[in-house]
Amino acid sequence: MGGPAVIVVGAGPVGQTAALLLARWGLRVLVLDRRPARDLEGSRSICQQRDVLDLWASLGVPQVAEEGLTWTTARTYYRDRELFSWSFGAQGPLPPFVNISQARTEELLDAAIAAEPLIEVRWDREVTGLEQDGEGVTVRCGDGLTRAPYVLVCAGARAHGVRQALGVTFDGHSFDDQFLICDIRADLPGWEQERRFYFDPAWNPGRQVLIHPCPGSTYRIDWQVPPGYLATSDDISRKIRQIIGNRPYELVWQSVYRFHSRIASRMRVGRVLLAGDAAHLVAPFGARGLNSGVPDAENAAWKLAAVLRGWAPEELLETYHDERHAAARENLEVTTATMRFLVPADEAGRAHQRDVLERGAIEEIDSGRFAEPYWYVDSPLTTPGRPFAGRPPRGQSPAPAPGVILPDCPIPGGRLREMCRGGFLLLLGEMCDSGLFAQILGKVTTAPLAIRELAEIDGTGALAETLGAAPDEAWLVRPDAHIAAMIPRAGTEEVAAAVSRALRLAYSES
Repeated sequence: MGGPAVIVVGAGPVGQTAALLLARWGLRVLVLDRRPARDLEGSRSICQQRDVLDLWASLGVPQVAEEGLTWTTARTYYRDRELFSWSFGAQGPLPPFVNISQARTEELLDAAIAAEPLIEVRWDREVTGLEQDGEGVTVRCGDGLTRAPYVLVCAGARAHGVRQALGVTFDGHSFDDQFLICDIRADLPGWEQERRFYFDPAWNPGRQVLIHPCPGSTYRIDWQVPPGYLATSDDISRKIRQIIGNRPYELVWQSVYRFHSRIASRMRVGRVLLAGDAAHLVAPFGARGLNSGVPDAENAAWKLAAVLRGWAPEELLETYHDERHAAARENLEVTTATMRFLVPADEAGRAHQRDVLERGAIEEIDSGRFAEPYWYVDSPLTTPGRPFAGRPPRGQSPAPAPGVILPDCPIPGGRLREMCRGGFLLLLGEMCDSGLFAQILGKVTTAPLAIRELAEIDGTGALAETLGAAPDEAWLVRPDAHIAAMIPRAGTEEVAAAVSRALRLAYSES
């Protein structure tokens, strides 16, 4: 059977997703995890964004979206006064997000991995060393050496030894305040579809409390607590009672966390790539942790597959660092700004927070901007074209443009995004000759590339209208569903050049 093409270090959701993606590309994968076995407890990362749900559905795990809970209303309070509330607008083919415990997500992904013969998982294998050469990487564990052409490190925040072995720094900031997190099971009528955020409530003065509904009458409660806080059963019971009163409840899980804002200096070092919390840590407000780690895995997987299959040169892997490091920097900026408002560092910051909350200045209150896909507008793989309109209002998707993820429009028999995961996709307006493009592009690349006419997908014209696609326009979509090019008055040379650019292939007009 031969050895693995890729070793994935870490069997959390990011590593699980990476393994499933690599196997879908036909690559043999070995997953190593330092833990003795799966620890299926605790909500941990609970909020999974629509585009992550879409990816998992494409991997045969639609149950995350199906079992998760989507709350409809977000309420924000200052002390005992509601400042504002907002609700999500029109729903797409998938919910905008779901709340579901990380333990359940891991369980569902494990089932998919168990059904995949190309994936082997070995527990109780802590990686203690990495050595790479021009042909591959040797991974040292307690039970000996393992080797593969490439390694993808998804080992979480505790991947200190691996980062150190690669010469990668992990600069940033750790916040002094801690957060007590409890999962409780209780009957709370009226709370089942609401997320509640409290600034300075009487029962946690000067700090915040966040309450999320989850499936099965379970609620996740986060209290900001002072440095050095020690959780006792009496204090936890008191805190819960202050919120829910005398209703019966069951304490399912508890933990105390410190939040961090850190980013690796490099996400690619030779044949080793870093992903997820091994590469970046952000505060959880806005759910930008796991929801950025999974796109790391997808970005890495299609590029590793392209290189290993001979569809692209190894230089393509450097764009993994270019794209995902930029995404990590943006997430760091967004979440750091949130934490500056939530946890002011000095009296001036606290005074500003009080002033904003007293005035109820909604536009100035920052309790986290919800996770969204990063837009590869400036990526070396993106062919410039229709201008990017910039960050849209909260809860809305950006208009299609090169670098933006393809809208997930409903089409007859399914969703448009379902067509994107098997390779590159070329969408053509009605004035484009698909036969001619197929003939030319077959000479440019051997990578999987499907050519579809918009009129063939939806003969009513509604899809082209929804996308805003012109009749003479060609859209090139990457395997991660990001638009690589939107070419007006599309000719074969322009499209061939865009395909070559998206794979880092040398190209000259014939």
